[in-house]
This record gives sequence, structure tokens and C-alpha cells, in this order.
Amino acid sequence: MVRDGFDQFVAERLDRLLGYATALACDPHLAQDIVQEVLVRAQVRWARIGAMAAPDLYVRRMITNEYLSWRRRRARRDVAAEHRTLDALGTPTADPADRCAERDAMRARIAVLPRKQRAALVLRYYEDRSDADIAAVLGCTAATVRSHISRALRTLRAADTAVGTPRLREAIT
Repeated sequence: MVRDGFDQFVAERLDRLLGYATALACDPHLAQDIVQEVLVRAQVRWARIGAMAAPDLYVRRMITNEYLSWRRRRARRDVAAEHRTLDALGTPTADPADRCAERDAMRARIAVLPRKQRAALVLRYYEDRSDADIAAVLGCTAATVRSHISRALRTLRAADTAVGTPRLREAIT
């Protein structure tokens, strides 16, 4: 019975959870690892998690915490080193589609933001979450959430030199 509830939860939300993790990590392979590890841990505790008022929000917090953990920071550095090696082997080519190039540029600017600022932006503009929901996921106050978002947007605006860049939500989807 508990397993059926977990299977239904995963079937209904896996794509959104992967999208959320990809937006956080800026790397689809790392995002898959994060979601897989979180779902393995959630399955073991599903009787408790499934009984919560908002199990989806709890699992997103688990994903956020896994992303913010030390192991993930190390994995992110390892992935970046591999990209540098690949770039040294051949010149990277730009995406021929302007929209895709703009989206890539925005993702690059988002990727350099501090982790909590990035998580706050993703939760606000990708997940359409309120300050209270974001604060619950990040484990901080709503005022801190607003501060993270304000600082992140200021950084993105300062780095924005291209004309007609995509909206933030379009850039991370």
C-alpha cells in the first residue's frame, strides 16, 4: 500500500522534480543523480513523508539540501573540470538558434550565482513558489528569501549586456 503511494507520487512528479534539480544544478546528469539519491531515501521513509500535508514540498527540500551538500559541490567541480578538458580538445560551437543561445547565456549567468540565491530564483521563477514556501525549502526566513532574490537579480542585471535576453523563467526551463 505504501509502495503504491510512492510509485504514484514518482509517476506524477518525476519530470517536474528532474526539471527543478536541473535548474538548480545547471547540469542534467548531476540533476538525475540528485533526484535518484533523494528518491531512494524518500522511498524508505515514504510512510512518514506521504502522510505529510505537502510531501511534494518536502521532497523538493530534500533535493535542495542534497544539491547544497558538500558531496554535490565536489561533484559540480568534477563536472566543470571535465568540460574544461573537452573545451581544450576542440573549440566549442555556438548554438545557431538565437533563442537557445540567449537561454544558454542566461543559464551561465545563473550558474555563477551563490547556491542559495540560485535555489531561491529557481523556486520563485521556475516553480512559482511564494516567499513562505521558498523559506520552508531553504530553511530560512521570508525576509532572507527576498534578500537572496534581490541580490541574485541585481547580479544578473549587472551581467546582462545582451539585448533582448529571455525572461528568467524561459531561461531555466
